[in-house]
Amino acid sequence: MAPTHVPVMLRRCLDVLAPALAAPGSVVVDATLGLGGHSEALLSAFPGARLIGIDRDPAALELSGKRLAPFGERATLVHAVYDEMPDVLGRLGIDRVQGVLFDLGVSSMQLDEADRGFAYAQDAPLDMRMDQSTGIGAAEVLNTYPPGELVRILRLYGEEKFARKIVDAIVRERDKEPFSTSARLVELIREALPQAAKRTGGNPAKRTFQALRIEVNGELTVLERAIPAGVGALAVGGRIAVLSYHSLEDRLVKQVFAAGAAGTAPPGLPVVPEQYQPRLKLLTRGAELPSDDEIAENRRAAPAKLRAAERIREDVKS
Repeated sequence: MAPTHVPVMLRRCLDVLAPALAAPGSVVVDATLGLGGHSEALLSAFPGARLIGIDRDPAALELSGKRLAPFGERATLVHAVYDEMPDVLGRLGIDRVQGVLFDLGVSSMQLDEADRGFAYAQDAPLDMRMDQSTGIGAAEVLNTYPPGELVRILRLYGEEKFARKIVDAIVRERDKEPFSTSARLVELIREALPQAAKRTGGNPAKRTFQALRIEVNGELTVLERAIPAGVGALAVGGRIAVLSYHSLEDRLVKQVFAAGAAGTAPPGLPVVPEQYQPRLKLLTRGAELPSDDEIAENRRAAPAKLRAAERIREDVKS
């Protein structure tokens, strides 16, 4: 049951969602169920709440299902991608929910299982699919994408300054032999980067691996749909909390929340009609960070950023 799994910023997530989940009959969606650590805590802290857990990874659903089995029918687990939340809730006959939690990025289980290919610190097949039953893996991306597209992916998704050098090396090597394992890619990246770049910022392969993972799983495209869907699923008074782990995710969450918290009235109106008033209230000042104590206990919390908002009005239909 992966005893090393420690939910990130757990206490703060519970505190942010608590006012919306205290009433009996409340519904909370854990849109990124993973190993179920946040979900277990939510069900324990709010005994009158029902949880809908969503994950694209069948292995995660199996493990979290065992973890959440003691809660019986209070926990409903669904195999889906988190941008499919509206369809999931529709099939369950749920119109609005009181809480939504996203814990983005790759889960502890996926990092710890070497054969998934997410971790650059151990040799494994280059896969990186969160749902291994669908889509193409990272090896196929490396071996078949045009060089210009690989450069775009590394620059956009990995914020890799040396994308061109890395891709030039990838193209030379794949012409000799297609890529299949992570160790070969890590070694190529080490050789391609200037010495100065290898002395700072941790493992030099981390940005390339992040970029490949985002591309393989369509993470940002999915997230662009998922965060508005989460906001749209909230009842008035409902709350949404999002944990992100890199700047691209956090920037997208910030934009959606800021747009919802801003009025849209034309300037100069003496009275602002309801349809122009904000529909969200921000609950965090900027992005909140984990404490030093938490990072010391759980190194995977280090890059986390938490943003949260409350739904304060319904959409006004024209």
